[in-house]
Amino acid sequence: MARFIFLLLAFLILITDVTIVSICNGNSVHAVCIESEKKALLKFKQGILDRTNRLASWVSDGDCCRWTGIVCDNMTGHVIELHLRTTPPWEADYSVYDYEAYQRSTLGGKISPSLLHLKHLSYLDLSNNDFGGIHIPKFFGSLWSLKCLNLSRANFGGVVPHHLGNLSNLKYLNLGNNNYSMYVENLHWLSSLSSLEFLDLSYVNLRQASNWFHALNTLPSLIELHLSYCQLRYQLYPIASVNLSSLMTLSLSQNYFQNLSEINWVFGLKNLISLDLRDNYIEGPIPSGLQNLTLLKHLDLSSNYFNSSIPKWLYTFAPLESLNLWSNDLKGQISSEIDKMNFIIDLDLSYNSFEGRIPIRSIGNLCNLRSLSFSGVNLSLDISNVLEVFSGCVSNKLESLFLYDCQLYGQLTNQLGNLKNLRELYLYENSISGSIPESIGELSSLKSLYLSQNKLKGNIPKSFGQLSNLEFVDISDNFLEGTLSEKHLFNLTKLLGLYANGNPLILKVDSGWIPPFQLRDLELASWHLGPQFPHWLISQTRLNYLDISNSRITSTISSFFLDLSHHLRYLNLSQNQIHGQLPSIYSFNDPLSQLFPYLTVLDLSNNHLSGPLFNFLCLGVNETTYQMYNLNLGNNFLSGELPNCWSKWSNLEVIVLENNGFTGKIPSSIGTLQFLGSLHLHKNNLSGEVPMSLRNCTALKTLDFGENELVGNIPSWMGRNLPHLTILSLRSNKFSGYIPRELCALNLLHVLDVAHNKLLGSLPSCVGNLSAMVYSINGLFENYIDYGATYFIENLFLMVKGNFYEYDRTLNLVRVLDLSNNSLSGDIPWEITRLQGLQSLNLSHNHFTKRIPPNIGNMSSLESLDLSVNKLLGPIPESMSKLSFLSYLNLSDNQLTGKIPLGTQLQSFDASSYAGNELCGLPLMKNCNEVNQRVPGTGNNVEKDTDGDKVNWLFVSMAIGFIFGFWSVLSPLVISRQWRYAYYRYLDEMWWKSLSLCV
Repeated sequence: MARFIFLLLAFLILITDVTIVSICNGNSVHAVCIESEKKALLKFKQGILDRTNRLASWVSDGDCCRWTGIVCDNMTGHVIELHLRTTPPWEADYSVYDYEAYQRSTLGGKISPSLLHLKHLSYLDLSNNDFGGIHIPKFFGSLWSLKCLNLSRANFGGVVPHHLGNLSNLKYLNLGNNNYSMYVENLHWLSSLSSLEFLDLSYVNLRQASNWFHALNTLPSLIELHLSYCQLRYQLYPIASVNLSSLMTLSLSQNYFQNLSEINWVFGLKNLISLDLRDNYIEGPIPSGLQNLTLLKHLDLSSNYFNSSIPKWLYTFAPLESLNLWSNDLKGQISSEIDKMNFIIDLDLSYNSFEGRIPIRSIGNLCNLRSLSFSGVNLSLDISNVLEVFSGCVSNKLESLFLYDCQLYGQLTNQLGNLKNLRELYLYENSISGSIPESIGELSSLKSLYLSQNKLKGNIPKSFGQLSNLEFVDISDNFLEGTLSEKHLFNLTKLLGLYANGNPLILKVDSGWIPPFQLRDLELASWHLGPQFPHWLISQTRLNYLDISNSRITSTISSFFLDLSHHLRYLNLSQNQIHGQLPSIYSFNDPLSQLFPYLTVLDLSNNHLSGPLFNFLCLGVNETTYQMYNLNLGNNFLSGELPNCWSKWSNLEVIVLENNGFTGKIPSSIGTLQFLGSLHLHKNNLSGEVPMSLRNCTALKTLDFGENELVGNIPSWMGRNLPHLTILSLRSNKFSGYIPRELCALNLLHVLDVAHNKLLGSLPSCVGNLSAMVYSINGLFENYIDYGATYFIENLFLMVKGNFYEYDRTLNLVRVLDLSNNSLSGDIPWEITRLQGLQSLNLSHNHFTKRIPPNIGNMSSLESLDLSVNKLLGPIPESMSKLSFLSYLNLSDNQLTGKIPLGTQLQSFDASSYAGNELCGLPLMKNCNEVNQRVPGTGNNVEKDTDGDKVNWLFVSMAIGFIFGFWSVLSPLVISRQWRYAYYRYLDEMWWKSLSLCV
């Protein structure tokens, strides 16, 4: 027996020694997983949608403790942790095309209750996945051992189950940033989570939880709390005491608090280190109660309505390391005592209304400063002085400098090279002139350089190529010139984005040059890259955004188009001289959607492309729908009929095919594009009627069918089915019939051009209901039109002030009504004078009769008015002299009469504006006094009455009085002989009496 015990002890000691040696050598003891838990995980896998096969290691004949994402207890073999989060691009520094890969790699599907068999599971992380809005499973509340539950950014939705309150061991709960509508009915269940240290409910709707703070106040162990964008308002119930004594981090950003008094309990959180109240509606002065938070290091009050000056105590609030007051309405002067913020590391005072000079030298004494932003503040400083100040102690640690839109002027100096640790430099939207200094190459840590929209000129220094850490550079919209070679780019191995549009630069590299970088974005519009296509672009296989428009390329499109990066999302080759037929994608065995599966914007406009569109868009198209949002092939030499395969491009929002040679009818399949917002078919040879299927395109905002051969009536359904229509151009077609009254229902319509057609009838009086033309422009309108997935600047030619003008960036500010060159008749309805926002009105070359509406002066925004070649009668209304913005007027060839009303505007026009009428007065040579002295009855009398051809009742009453008086005397003499004799005797007696008086 003693021998057996001795052997047993020896064996145990040996096993212990082996274990110790294994651990010391880094070879952990690994227990085999439990079979029942393996089966539970395999059943869980069956419900998961795994598009990239991330769970390939999860097989029945393997050890589940070695599976991806599984952590087991080394001693027992129980599964204790499940790590199935997807690493997002913002953590992995992915380029944009990798975002598509990220989306594909996310897990989805359904979550099986088989997880309940994992009795020892303490950690569950499903964050950054896509579960398509399913509810958080209620059975999660029965995973009793859970200490950490992370479901953030996983696209869960619906009500948060109160069953989570059963997880009494939980220390970490993150339900934040889910994209679906997640909400709570109440937060009473939180009170059971007494061990909770971290809670994130950001983007969870807590509106129904009226007593939300009282629920949170029961969590004494809470250290970090995030409640951003929870639709929180002030607390309705009184707060007796605050029990969140352990709280160190608090975020209440993007809610609806209007005054800090509504959340004054915050001032009692003595251990608070970080406070985020950005993007609320808080107004008034910055509260002094913040001084109670003596440990506070990070304070974010940005994007609120604080409208006082910065309080003096804030300059000496010693603990602060980070202060963000961005986008408030702070006023007053910044005190020179700002240099007492000795510990400040990150300071953002941008977009406020500070007065006086900024104490830039005091700021230069903040030696610990790493990030500084004064963007949007009127500094009015010479950039050379700024660089001089920042060359002191602040240069030792400064990493980020944001001074864009600050009214900086002057020239960049070589002192820029003193900022050795600078990683981000934003100086765009200023008036900085001169050249980029050679010292820029000394900023070896620089990652982002933004100098766009300044007045920089000269050559780019060769030292630019020494910026080995540079990732993004924006020098667009300057006056830089000269030639760039490989030497300027040789060491930019990390470059991801190069934005240099709008500079007349020349890129001169060897034909076989392969860049040292792999770009994500490239903008070289207006550079000289041609005449051949720059073949080095083919090496940029990760390219996502490419704009080389207006770069003098004259190649054929088939020589390079198919070799471009398949990851492209945006491709702009417009305004070149690229020629040849659009390639037949099918002939290359790959349809367009497979060659460029992520392409959303394709702009090949303003080139010399020819041939039909069918082979390019339709051949090889299968049942799949494609991602393209914006297709612009305008201003080329394309021909043939428009293809009828548009239903496969169902995401299209913008189609521009104007100024080509397309023939035939408008295909009905365009009507299947439910997201279509802009359709330009201007200046082709299209015929037939407007297809009724277009009434299904209810998102349409712009419709330009001008200069074609379209026939039939203007469809009345446009007014009923296209409620968002803002621009309608049908000019120079063969439309006939009447103007449909239904168009008056288009409340957003601000450009209506149906000139040069065959329209009949009267102008509907409801034209005064076009709301977008009623109100004057107030400057709040955007200068572009947003179609949701794409940003697109509209373009349209309009006849204004007697000439054609092209409108693009200002088109949304234009209000135009052009009905000229038709056969409209009747009077001009007075209701048209309601259009007080209308800037251009053209009713010329019609058959309008009667008078110009007397209240036309109410159209106070009118700049152009053309009523020529009609049959208008009477005088010009006096109110027209009130049109103070009027700069073009044509009333010629009508039947207007009378004096031209006096007013500075009407007398400033040329006499031709009034030719072909019977008018007088300046600016005409005809004197109105001469007209008044002419013999009555000649038809040239000028009347003073502004009512034109109204009857002059004074003369009528005189004539009636004369006739009545005459016949009242004469009729008795005619009828009665006795009266005649008596009357004659009276006359004889009066005669003889007069003779006797004369004698």
